[in-house]
Amino acid sequence: METFAPPRDLVTDPRFGRNREQAEATLTLDVIDSPIRDVISAFNALPHCYTLQSCYGHFLHAAQRDPHSLLSLPAGDIGTVEYRIAYIIFCVEKSAAGGRLTACLRRVTEIDPAYVQFGSPDWFRERLLNTYALQVEPERFRDRDVAIIEYPEALHVQEIRGHFFGRLREVAKTSRQEIGAP
Repeated sequence: METFAPPRDLVTDPRFGRNREQAEATLTLDVIDSPIRDVISAFNALPHCYTLQSCYGHFLHAAQRDPHSLLSLPAGDIGTVEYRIAYIIFCVEKSAAGGRLTACLRRVTEIDPAYVQFGSPDWFRERLLNTYALQVEPERFRDRDVAIIEYPEALHVQEIRGHFFGRLREVAKTSRQEIGAP
């Protein structure tokens, strides 16, 4: 599955409200990776946005093969690491608030452009207009769900992932404040 394509402009989507209601009705927070449940809740509380999929990002290696593990990388070089990407897929309304949000989401890549991408995945966009992905992935693997990387790079990815979700918390908070929500 390709996970990256260049971002597209917001367009009018007359089904946004209905699609948002359907997404909200089927959202089950207990299936979301626990470290990012608050992030997903914050974005889904915005009237001009909802999330479709997400993943905290997982590191698998010889001593840790559980694909759902939330453990950090251990100390000491462990060799090759299989990294399963951290990402969130957003659907954004074409509105003033949606435009400001999309601009803020684009700027999340400033954390480290070689490791954070913003785009419009085709296979989501074909089903729902105005879908955007933000992901943490080494640039050379940006169109894959999994990357095989060496331990030092995995440590860097882990650090970037922390900054990424921290920045998303800030973006959601700013968006709430802009619309006058608590």
